[in-house]
Amino acid sequence: MVSRATPTGSGSASGPTAGSAGSAGSAWRKHGQYEYRVVTIDRATSVPDARRLLTEEAEYGRWELARTRLYIGGERRVWLRRKIIKVSATF
Repeated sequence: MVSRATPTGSGSASGPTAGSAGSAGSAWRKHGQYEYRVVTIDRATSVPDARRLLTEEAEYGRWELARTRLYIGGERRVWLRRKIIKVSATF
């Protein structure tokens, strides 16, 4: 079962948090003009469930895939990024 990853803090420079068995972990980072989110998917998560999770993040959170990594033991780590949009005052 895949649970949605929640951010550990907005704009923090902390490393990815390891999720408990059966859940996904994430971390937020800002570099340059992009904001990065690292999502950790454990080996018990099926490929269709992982694809569904990443598709939802891309569609509703405006994230795009920056990097994927498959580790020994089956853990997957996915880096998502999105542009930082700065709003300026209009008055």
